[in-house]
Amino acid sequence: MNGVVEGLKRDDLFTVVLDHFQTDTADYADFVLPATTFLEHTDLYFAYGHHWLQMARPAVAPPGQCRPNSEIFRALAKRMGFDEDCFDASAAEMIRQTLASGHPYLEGVTWERLEAEHSVKLNVPELPFAAGFQTPSGKCDLEAADLDYRPPAESRLGSEAGRGYGLELVSSKNHNSLNSSFGWKPETDAETAVVEIHPDDARRRGIEDGAAVEVYNARGAVRLTARVGATVRPGVVRAPMVRWAKRAGDGQNVNLLISGRLTDIGGGPAFYNCLVEVRPCES
Repeated sequence: MNGVVEGLKRDDLFTVVLDHFQTDTADYADFVLPATTFLEHTDLYFAYGHHWLQMARPAVAPPGQCRPNSEIFRALAKRMGFDEDCFDASAAEMIRQTLASGHPYLEGVTWERLEAEHSVKLNVPELPFAAGFQTPSGKCDLEAADLDYRPPAESRLGSEAGRGYGLELVSSKNHNSLNSSFGWKPETDAETAVVEIHPDDARRRGIEDGAAVEVYNARGAVRLTARVGATVRPGVVRAPMVRWAKRAGDGQNVNLLISGRLTDIGGGPAFYNCLVEVRPCES
């Protein structure tokens, strides 16, 4: 989004970034503080798709002056004059406090068990919804007829459809990336420098697989390489996230195309409500 970049360029904005690499955001920082990776500090981890809690210990020592985010935050709080006890808590103490929260899912899960067993199953049923869902019917209602759903304004079914941009852009996770962390790697840059488009949509626009294309809307244009195939539905294009803009020939990534509006539920950024068009361009 252009507004974010313009905001980061402000002379009156003092910006501190904690990161592992010199990302696009770090380029606008007044100070970049080196943070440890998950391999270099003690932490608790959940994971997608299962009900186990893991405590990870450092596998290697942090290089140079890298420090965990929590340690940096505690040091900043002290320098700013905050004297609450929480700012003296170590990582171990914070983990113990979390485990002692009294939540029924954590009953019996202790520091000692995690140290001995490395991962402990949370106290949730094997089949959490075996007794039914919290809906009037007790069933998982996928129809959602009572939700009064309204399509997002910037979507094929929304109020802004038909204004010359007939494709919905999504920018979901790239398989070999961790958000933007590894964008410095040439192979990661190549994976995130493409836009996937359905054969039907490509044919109508004269786009061939591997061709240079321009993805554009009223907010700007981004150059990518077309990947034609059935990995996306007709009417949808996908640009894997997150390419470092400074590695692109035009100095842009798809964030340029996103609206600055906020979502109606939650007030978050509308990253997945974005209409675009795609056209062939000079390579």
